[in-house]
Amino acid sequence: MVIGAGQAGLSAAHGLRRAGADFVLLDANEGPGGAWQHRWPSLRLDRAHRIAPLPGLPLPDADPAAPASEVVAAYFAEHERRFDLPVHRPVAVRAVHRTDDGFALDTSAGEWTARGVVNATGTWTRPFWPAYPGRELFGGRQLHAADYRGAEEFRGRHVVVVGGGTSAVQQLIEISEVTSTTWVTRREPVWRTDGFDEDAGRAAVALVDRRVRAGLPPGSVVGVTGLVETDAVLAARARGVLERLPVFDRLDADGVVWDADDRHARADVVLWATGFRPALEHLAPLRLRAPGGGIAMDGTRVVAEPRLHLVGYGPSASTIGANRAGQSAVRELLRTLSADAAA
Repeated sequence: MVIGAGQAGLSAAHGLRRAGADFVLLDANEGPGGAWQHRWPSLRLDRAHRIAPLPGLPLPDADPAAPASEVVAAYFAEHERRFDLPVHRPVAVRAVHRTDDGFALDTSAGEWTARGVVNATGTWTRPFWPAYPGRELFGGRQLHAADYRGAEEFRGRHVVVVGGGTSAVQQLIEISEVTSTTWVTRREPVWRTDGFDEDAGRAAVALVDRRVRAGLPPGSVVGVTGLVETDAVLAARARGVLERLPVFDRLDADGVVWDADDRHARADVVLWATGFRPALEHLAPLRLRAPGGGIAMDGTRVVAEPRLHLVGYGPSASTIGANRAGQSAVRELLRTLSADAAA
């Protein structure tokens, strides 16, 4: 059983198809595209971050100005069709339980059983809202980056954007073109001028890998890899948009407050571009959490349950990493199940 039909899930399904395995893919979305189908409509293909080709199918030759959500969703749909992947949707997996022979999955489409599971549920359905004093007092609008649909609705309203990741920067730049903004981050952003740095990428993956092997929650990789200085970033910097402030201490009725220097910034909207957490609630019955709060991993394999692999989690939580992880998880899982059957 593969749970989730995003980049990681389709990669794993492709590997299972090539191996001739008996498998089913359950996806909670109404249609193909994984999290990409939910990206904001104004995110153009040429501004999207690191789209990697799925195994066996090159990326399409699409208009760079086309919405990334539409192009990638159509591409994922073609991958499902080309390799005749047995996708069932919309099927939400509510809980996974151990059985003598493997797992029982409680879903919105009834119960399914499987000898092994590749979990590829990503993070999109679990936006992270940090706890800050005064959030309940703020009289303006608060939304998460996952709910952002475009800048026009904010015209004439001052927007405080919270977060130092790629989505935060992309949305900040768009919003700044129609209204005033304030940008706050926990750490000083690190900018890259040379495109993707493979050394930084490997360092980020190694750092996250060490954390999940130790049973700690995966951390953000932006602090290691940095943010890319695109043409849009340079133009925004020239307009003074990227003059970042340290994150505030609290919110009040009409804005945000830094207590140390008694500073206040008025806000009509606070946009929390504060990232996501792994969507793993359905695995709670398996009791996989380590004392450190994460799930102890060996590559993609859950240490406490060798018939369960998590792809798109930890060091494989990138489009390129998810591809590789999906393929390697399938090979290792099939070996494990074959050895179990022989025993």
